[in-house]
Amino acid sequence: MRLLLDMGNSRLKWALQAAPSAWLAHGAVDWRQADVPAQLASAWATLPRPDNVFVASVVDSAREAELANVIERLFARVPHWLRTPAYAAGVHNAYAEPQRLGVDRFLTMVAALADGQAPCVLASVGTALTLDALATDGRHLGGLIAPGPLLMQHSLLTATARVRPERPGDIVELADNTADAVASGCWLAAAALTERFVAQMTLRFGSRPALILGGGDAARLAPLLSAPVRLKEDSVLRGLAVWATTQQATTSPD
Repeated sequence: MRLLLDMGNSRLKWALQAAPSAWLAHGAVDWRQADVPAQLASAWATLPRPDNVFVASVVDSAREAELANVIERLFARVPHWLRTPAYAAGVHNAYAEPQRLGVDRFLTMVAALADGQAPCVLASVGTALTLDALATDGRHLGGLIAPGPLLMQHSLLTATARVRPERPGDIVELADNTADAVASGCWLAAAALTERFVAQMTLRFGSRPALILGGGDAARLAPLLSAPVRLKEDSVLRGLAVWATTQQATTSPD
């Protein structure tokens, strides 16, 4: 039994897994909520003690240390931290400096490859919009990073003096007011970048790759795309589970 944790920019997601079964328990905590360690301690108080704890993190070391303290106090376990490798679980990292690729992006590719979904484009829509191309043989061809639609809106409002919509905007093709213009411009910009990336990878692969969307804002972006979309939840956690299985297989005694 293992506890898996995905420490993302906006939320911490966790799942308790008795491999290779589905989650026995799972949950999420928003970093903006008060006293995240206390909330986790409360959520985990009744869980059985995991044999191992595996963590993928893109947050700062202070939050990582807080999490490690909760895990050690509740379960007397030292977490295993996955740092992005050059190769693992069949996926070949395209980055010359492998550790500079976000571990969340890497694990999303691990999950897609394990599910037989390559070749594919993987789009994560959250604080950032990330796009990655994965070939059938597990080669990561590279990707792009842009602000997510909500971060685009926030940046625009912060950097301008007169763009001050009085309400959240709707997404329309032609806006006749500032609120709709801001929302539509940012969301359609994200959709256009995603579609351009898919078009370029279609030329690269010789056929249209599957487009897999994840992240907290994936469901809102999906209807804006002309390409067929597969929505996937918990891809980072599922990729972490695959990685953990391979890691334990290579370290177990003969």
